[in-house]
Amino acid sequence: MHTIKLLKHSKTPDWQFELANAITCVDELLQWLELEHLKDDLVQDPTFRLLAPRAFVKKIRKRDSGDPLLRQILPLAAENSASGFADPVGDIDAMKTPGLLHKYKGRALLVTTGACAIHCRYCFRRHFPYASANPRKNEWRAMIDYLECHDDIREIILSGGEPLILDNDRLEQLLGTIEQIEHLEWLRIHTRLPVVLPSRIDDGLLSLLQHLRFRTTLVVHSNHANELMTDEMDVLHKLARAGVTLLNQSVLLKGVNDSATALIALSQRLHEAGVLPYYLHMLDPVQGASHFDVPQHIAVELINTIKTELPGFLVPRLVRETPGAASKSAIFTI
Repeated sequence: MHTIKLLKHSKTPDWQFELANAITCVDELLQWLELEHLKDDLVQDPTFRLLAPRAFVKKIRKRDSGDPLLRQILPLAAENSASGFADPVGDIDAMKTPGLLHKYKGRALLVTTGACAIHCRYCFRRHFPYASANPRKNEWRAMIDYLECHDDIREIILSGGEPLILDNDRLEQLLGTIEQIEHLEWLRIHTRLPVVLPSRIDDGLLSLLQHLRFRTTLVVHSNHANELMTDEMDVLHKLARAGVTLLNQSVLLKGVNDSATALIALSQRLHEAGVLPYYLHMLDPVQGASHFDVPQHIAVELINTIKTELPGFLVPRLVRETPGAASKSAIFTI
């Protein structure tokens, strides 16, 4: 087993220490989970390497190659498939300035950073050109100017990468600038960190979110009930107490959550944490992820089954993102 990479400094926030010591070596992951026999089934992709915090890996069952959390991070040889697209949802065409996407009426999205805390193998931005598309310090002004000139934009969305990888000082600086744009009313943050690196939801972040003038919504990206254990539930409750509206969106993934049992358990666990299911996304056709694809007719059957088991407010909307469309496309069920 590999040893810890860095020693903890007294001034280093816990979450940054955990992130710096995330697992990046396939051999270490397999040894930790006692799955060394899987080594020949994996691929080494230097452009999208393994990355998983130990807090997440500890939730994976040992000696279980089909564990739903493991499947989300394990770089299988199936990723060598040439099917799919590098930009499956049309992000590049929607970019108005480096880092700012304006696809839909009334809202715009900031790609705040290319960094993540975990590399999900189905990620629709795994081929996104962050090096050229991320705003440099001298390009933030162009983003702000664009937002100021478009008073029809009422909602700003922070995405990435992982927007909460920015530390509290950088987030405060960014949000303080955005708050000065009077016609912006809503802030939405898309993040996986509450279920991947819960220590990131620290007192400083909670205070920052609590004192914004925006009506703030945090969209958690959780795909399976096993991601939501005690620490994760605790930080989600803290976010709710800070006045943040909590929603969840999942991706329908073969071998992860493609059963009514798994999706029902996720909705129930989310509700316990104060989070409402929002979207269940069909897989975006990103290159390297086709082995996660679930046919649409199966997805419709799953939603129809969930409807018979749960109240309507716990049934996520089944959607697909289509490049060039005016919004997410709802997939209608019975």
